[in-house]
Formats: sequence, C-alpha cells, structure tokens
Amino acid sequence: MSRIEQALKKVSRDRLETSRVMVDVPDKKVSPGSSNNSKGLDRRNEGAVLLDVQPLSIADRMLVAAHENGSVAAEEYNKLRSTIIALTRGEVFLNTLLVTSTASDEGKTITALNLAISLAKEQDHTVLLVDADLRRPSIHKYLDIEPEFGLVNCLRDGLPVESALVKTGIGKLVLLPAGESVKDPLDMLSSMRMREIIEELKSRYSERYVIFDTPPAQIFSDAVVLADMVDSTLFVVRENRASMADIQKVLENFKKHNLLGVVYNDSNTHLKKQNYYYYD
Repeated sequence: MSRIEQALKKVSRDRLETSRVMVDVPDKKVSPGSSNNSKGLDRRNEGAVLLDVQPLSIADRMLVAAHENGSVAAEEYNKLRSTIIALTRGEVFLNTLLVTSTASDEGKTITALNLAISLAKEQDHTVLLVDADLRRPSIHKYLDIEPEFGLVNCLRDGLPVESALVKTGIGKLVLLPAGESVKDPLDMLSSMRMREIIEELKSRYSERYVIFDTPPAQIFSDAVVLADMVDSTLFVVRENRASMADIQKVLENFKKHNLLGVVYNDSNTHLKKQNYYYYD
C-alpha cells in the first residue's frame, strides 16, 4: 500500500471506498476540442425525448468510455460506474454527485466525463453532466461543441434550465454547459437560485444521475459550497500531484458532507505517466 493510500485510509476513517482508474496514455498531447462536430446543429433540449440524435464525434482519446473498444481503461470506468451505483441506489436514490480534487491537473474533469458517459450507457439510467466550473469551463471543449447558453445564463439571467441543455447522443447523456466563464462565480453558486436549479435537476427524472464538475477545492471554495447542496462528493487524487498535507486539509473541509469515495488516478504501479491539461 502506497503512502497516499495509507494516508487516505486514515483520513477517511473507513468512510471511503477507493477506486483506481487506469487510463491509457495518448501517443501525443491531446487538447480539448479536436473533433469535427457540426457547429450548426442545434443540440439544445427543448423537452423532446432523447431519440434519433446523431452522436457527437469524440476524437479525444481521454474519453475512453465513449469508445466501444473493450480497453482496460474503459473497463476501469465501468467498474467505477458499478461502484457508484451500488453506493447510491438504496432506499433513497443519492443521484446528485459532485466531482472535485485538491489541486489542478488531477484529472477530475476527465473522471467526471468518463463516469457520466459510462453511466449513460446503462439501460436503467439517464445522466445530466453539469459544468459547474464557471471559472474555467472545459467540458464543452472535450466534446467539441460551442453552446450558446449554459448554467451562467440560468443563474444570472433566469434562463429556464431546459433551454440550456445539450443533447449529446452519447447513450442517454445530456450536458448543462457553463455557458461562459465568470471570474468570481461564488455569489452565483451560493445563491438560492442555484439551490433551486439543483433541486429541479434532482427531482425531474427519477432515474437520472446529475454529475457536477467543479474547480479544485484547494484553490477555490466553489466545490465546498456546492457540496452542501448535493447528495455526495467524489474526490479525485492524482499520484504525486498534491501533497499529503494539502489532501488532508481539503478532505477535512468535506467531513460534514457525504464523501462517497476517492478515485486514485495515475498510480505509477499500474500505468505509465499520463498528462491531464487543466488550469494552464
């Protein structure tokens, strides 16, 4: 057991289930937005059933769950999916899940995307992925789309949520993009309007998972604020990225919330070095 695993086990006090996610290394640096999806196609959801939607063309090799290649990496995300389902499907469906990390460059956005895609391929679930990183939104770049509206418009302008939803055609996955970047979105995220939106998303469909990608928790307090509004939190730790002291400090901030588990990324004992690109 590594130094990080030992410390995490102690900090979590047996409250966490730790999963390793092994992701194949791309041959070269992959930047978000490398596919050729049509920019003219209106993918906003106006309340229609999610049928007959042309799937987005996913070129980014980090999104391994989008490809039916039976790779080891894709299977690891399927295992994570199974663990999440087992931990959240009980007498009460804990269907709102926040994904964060200690520092930047730990792979939280890639984890959120791959988990959402994997869950969306399940027959029994629909998935709504929310880009709640309003400071540096990036999910739309990985999917190579240019949304006209997003969460910012819902919070700031009162836009109905359904007018900002984007159908991906990837399983039963729908995206609520950020819409635009905001320098200091804390007032928006801590507002009553944000609570109302989360409650609306949580209760609209009984079988839906709602996954929120948020900024790193050591850098900004956005994730801690939102953790108070959702059912549970998934924490991403990348080997040799954040110090153990920083990890412990951040995890302490989530003690009063339902910390569902830790995804241990980029373990040197199980896979080669992988690069994630976040917060240049």
